[in-house]
Amino acid sequence: MKPDLLRPLLGILGLAIGFGVYPLAESAPQPWPHVLIGGMFVALGLAAWFYARGERWIQALGVLLMLYGVARMLFLR
Repeated sequence: MKPDLLRPLLGILGLAIGFGVYPLAESAPQPWPHVLIGGMFVALGLAAWFYARGERWIQALGVLLMLYGVARMLFLR
């Protein structure tokens, strides 16, 4: 059985965004918090999409995260 090293990486990335980097990004001067947080969601979505390898629901989740990240950067302020 080959270990899947990307799964823990995605977990660490998600936790880092949720508990560590997100509050730091909120303290950046305007308009950077929305851009930084949106970029983090896009990065997490890309990581999930590349991780999926044929699992449609994970790919769909990755696309939703990417779309939310772009919307957060452009529209949700």
